[in-house]
Amino acid sequence: MPFEAMSAVADEDLLAAYAAGDAGAARTLTQRLTPRVFGHAMRMLGGDRAEAEDVAQEALLRLWRAAPGWRMGEAKVTTWLYRVTANLCIDRIRRRRGGPDLDSVPEPVDGAPSVATGMQQQARAEALQGALDALPDRQRQAVILRHIEGLANPEIAEIMDIGPRAVESLVARGKRALEAALIGRRDELGYEDDD
Repeated sequence: MPFEAMSAVADEDLLAAYAAGDAGAARTLTQRLTPRVFGHAMRMLGGDRAEAEDVAQEALLRLWRAAPGWRMGEAKVTTWLYRVTANLCIDRIRRRRGGPDLDSVPEPVDGAPSVATGMQQQARAEALQGALDALPDRQRQAVILRHIEGLANPEIAEIMDIGPRAVESLVARGKRALEAALIGRRDELGYEDDD
């Protein structure tokens, strides 16, 4: 099947095609899902690119291993993959806490359009990431999935294996904690004119 035609095929169908031996389906699915998995891992891991790359690779390897036994209609591929990615990230965060200090993790390099804009964007991103890092793991995961990844509460509930009301509660508590952590930094972060 040509690449253009594969790009319109559903994730689940591509996974089934891969399980049946179609390497092109795997390439298409990898190109489609890797940026999402990597981005989610980057946010969960505080911008640690190397760790995020490792997590994205491991999550996709697990997907390929699961492909032959995949049961269509039970879960969306993306839902399953977000859950695996989040669990891998949480495992790494927990190992870090017992190991090196989180402050020793390098910040991501920003290819900003201008120095002033880049510095402001970086300060905002660092402030948000710092506030996200201070949240309990489950709140951070729920807030990232809802407000950064843009997923709906039912899908988040499935990823996190909790009810939709629990998702609402985690997101609400996480947002309040983020607001409390960042409210005193509005001027510093250049939001005084953004009212």
